[in-house]
Amino acid sequence: MALARLAFPLFLLLAAAEFAAATRSPSAFVQNAIYSNRITIFSKTYCPYSMRAKRIFRDLKEDPFVVELDLREDGRDIQSVLLDLVGRHTVPQVFVNGQHVGGSDDTVNALSNGQLEKLLGKSQSQ
Repeated sequence: MALARLAFPLFLLLAAAEFAAATRSPSAFVQNAIYSNRITIFSKTYCPYSMRAKRIFRDLKEDPFVVELDLREDGRDIQSVLLDLVGRHTVPQVFVNGQHVGGSDDTVNALSNGQLEKLLGKSQSQ
């Protein structure tokens, strides 16, 4: 019985460590970022296309979750996950409500044709 009392806390500790390792994986990070935030932009601080995408949301008075890949140790790994996920390794990569919008030009086009407002759940008059 004493062994069973020790085994359960040990199991919980090992399960917690395994969960923590999984959430630190680039793939888990990307999925969590996309599905836990209304707007997620994978970006690089110096990229003019990333700046344009971020400016679009700022102009819409939105506050996206921005992942600056050049400021992260795992930035290259995250970029590889994005390549597997969306077929592109370029930045920015924009997601709204879990849906991939695309890069900078795609975001501009989505704004122009009203698709971005639909994804955000806004009417064009808001």
